[in-house]
Amino acid sequence: MNYNFFALISRMKYIDRWALMRNTRAENLCEHSMEVAIIAHALCTIGNVRYGKHLDADKAALIGLYHDASEIITGDMPTPVKYFNADLKAAYKQVETIADNKLLEKLPEDLRPAYEEIFRPCDDENEVYMRKLVKAADKLSALIKCINELNAGNSEFRTAKESTGKSIRGLYQELPEVLDFVNEFLTSYGSTLDELT
Repeated sequence: MNYNFFALISRMKYIDRWALMRNTRAENLCEHSMEVAIIAHALCTIGNVRYGKHLDADKAALIGLYHDASEIITGDMPTPVKYFNADLKAAYKQVETIADNKLLEKLPEDLRPAYEEIFRPCDDENEVYMRKLVKAADKLSALIKCINELNAGNSEFRTAKESTGKSIRGLYQELPEVLDFVNEFLTSYGSTLDELT
């Protein structure tokens, strides 16, 4: 039997983000997911090294890679629409769950449990915290996109940067790893290659 899971996942490169805004450079879901994976891994590593956490940074990276996989089926729902009110947010969450289930059905049954662990959260305290860091990585990736667009002269991203930055600052107390990342790594984004090297 032929299974479609990985062929579907490979279509992340066709899903554009920030559809409601003018972009100087298009960003697709594949690029975004890789960036989220890298940042999530970094946040968990910071948590383990500096804050005595016992987080699975490798699993966080995998969760980051697949965190928006449902958008292969649903498309990218713009944040202002997705979070317009509680009813719409709950309805969209249900749509995402249905799409995730549809993707998981495209795996052989013996492999499915391994991927369900990535797609579906559990109640383990460390995993709950780790998934919060993945969500924070998602916000940081959005902020990085805003920084890059503004540096390219695109003022379209000014209010998105302000609201995303405010959201991230709201995480500092609960997730000190995020503050560390912002203080030590965020200012480098938007620098030229010569400046970085």
